[in-house]
Amino acid sequence: MKVGDRPAPVEPGQEGPDRSEVEGVVRRNIQALLEVRREQERTKSFQEALADKITGFTGSMTFVFLHAAFFGGWLVVNTGVVPFIKPFDPFPFVMLAMIASVEAIFLSTFVLISQNRMQALADKRADLDLHVNLLAEHEVTRLVELVDGISRHLQVPRRTDPHLEELKKDVHPEMVLEEIERVQHDAVKE
Repeated sequence: MKVGDRPAPVEPGQEGPDRSEVEGVVRRNIQALLEVRREQERTKSFQEALADKITGFTGSMTFVFLHAAFFGGWLVVNTGVVPFIKPFDPFPFVMLAMIASVEAIFLSTFVLISQNRMQALADKRADLDLHVNLLAEHEVTRLVELVDGISRHLQVPRRTDPHLEELKKDVHPEMVLEEIERVQHDAVKE
């Protein structure tokens, strides 16, 4: 089977995982993730919830349309195009520029608050991913040892794999991080 190929469907009576069991595990995992997200939403502070609401609204087309109407109306009125409405900005568009600047300050602050919270959640998810990957790596290492032991015990002829002994060793994340930093440091020097 090549990378990207889909496995052949398992026919009834063939060996393979029970579809309902796999679906149950997937469904349970999805439910657990949804519950974690709901809990995170429930535990948001008032300020975080407000910042998220404002950021959500300002990132919508409704916000764009309202601003287009507001700024367009301001320009039309203050350029004197509408004869029955007297321009109210004594210095052409100074007040409009000030309003837009103050609004930009507040909107960027709300966006940063939301981004900081989302980054904290992303960091937690990355930590969880790393933890699960390290657990999976540890389990695979144990399985390699087990299969190698079984094949030796049953005296199954096997080809010599120069990497087998290395695969039977646990990966130490701190050593991997040190190696990444060393390679990156060496690449910068070049």
